[in-house]
Amino acid sequence: MSADAMANIEITPREVKDLLARDPNVLFVDVREQWEYDTARIAGSVLIPLGDIPSNLQRLENAERVVFFCHHGMRSLDAAAWLRSQGVEGAQSMTGGIERWSTEIDPSVPRY
Repeated sequence: MSADAMANIEITPREVKDLLARDPNVLFVDVREQWEYDTARIAGSVLIPLGDIPSNLQRLENAERVVFFCHHGMRSLDAAAWLRSQGVEGAQSMTGGIERWSTEIDPSVPRY
């Protein structure tokens, strides 16, 4: 994948919070595993574990905008890069994952 295809692939938790507040059509996807989701979650997100992303391609392609997150930001970066390789140019990954969300945006979200 070219460097241009990876441009703007990451988005900060603050930018995500602002985006979610102004655009109800954002698909905010948690790519962690079920046990992680059961431990801590961000309101308004949907769980699609990383391994299930390919089988959910149609749902992801049909979303107006997709932002992925995970625990620290690595799995979500993989998901966003893969989705971009499938032609969904605007897919993004939230930097720092739910850990950073908890420290910067919503301390009520448990850290683990």
